[in-house]
Amino acid sequence: MAYDKSDPRAALATAVLRKPKTGLIAEAQLATFYDTAPNIRDKNGASWFLRGHNFILVQSEAEPGGTFNRNNQPDEYVVLLPSAGAVISVNGKSQNVVGNSIAFIPPGDSCVTVPEGGRFFRLFTSQSSDLVALCPNAKAYDIPRDHIPSFQAWPVPLDGWKLRHYSLDVMKEEGRFGRIFRCTTFMVNILDPYEGPRDSSKLSPHHHDDFEQGSLVLEGSYSHHLRWPWTTDMADWRDDIEFKVGAPSALVIPPPVVHTSRATGSGHNAMVDIFCPPRMDFSLKPGWVLNADDYPMLEVES
Repeated sequence: MAYDKSDPRAALATAVLRKPKTGLIAEAQLATFYDTAPNIRDKNGASWFLRGHNFILVQSEAEPGGTFNRNNQPDEYVVLLPSAGAVISVNGKSQNVVGNSIAFIPPGDSCVTVPEGGRFFRLFTSQSSDLVALCPNAKAYDIPRDHIPSFQAWPVPLDGWKLRHYSLDVMKEEGRFGRIFRCTTFMVNILDPYEGPRDSSKLSPHHHDDFEQGSLVLEGSYSHHLRWPWTTDMADWRDDIEFKVGAPSALVIPPPVVHTSRATGSGHNAMVDIFCPPRMDFSLKPGWVLNADDYPMLEVES
């Protein structure tokens, strides 16, 4: 890990890069939604899909009144509403959720309606095989890799399944990293935005040993820098990559690739980090997960 001393993640336990496993690491998966045709377009709007190993990201541009149903959904999923509000129905009961919110939708039947139209995002695990099939990169993980362990959902809330939603209007706090929310399947970190470019002398190159990261650019422009570790097998080696992207776009970064992202736009730059399932190190930091009281921690065998 290489964090500037002002970065709250500098307080995390230092991770030592394990001896890299041989065998091909999954390739990074990139989607630039702003310059590609949607994968679905109908009366409800247009939607773009991208998958990671464990998850699916769906960006939708809803028409006014656009309705997006999920029937017999196998597990909890996420709705991110950066600006547009929505009416979310779960098992026949509806709630209004204002824009600038995040919502967690329980398994079963649900519906997201966007009365005024607009952009929103959904996150599903790869247990939703019908959505995996809609991803342009659906076959990206057909070749088995052992860098990511099998997906394990976190415990169900003690008061049971229900729609839960939270405002993203949270004041920045010294020592806390971004605005982190988690459910049984995902951890989502709405990062503090940058006004203008990020200071290139205070970047944060780091890696994750065994979980992938999704980086969703909501506004502005970013450069994502990736470096593949060298194993003892030269066939695994890759040249460094820099992805220069605008918004909206998404990148899935596989472990244990070293990575850092730099805001480059002259105006407002905003990005969200996605982890599936939730990551333990952030969950162990007091006060970092803003809805921690609603979702129990995963018990880890010692």
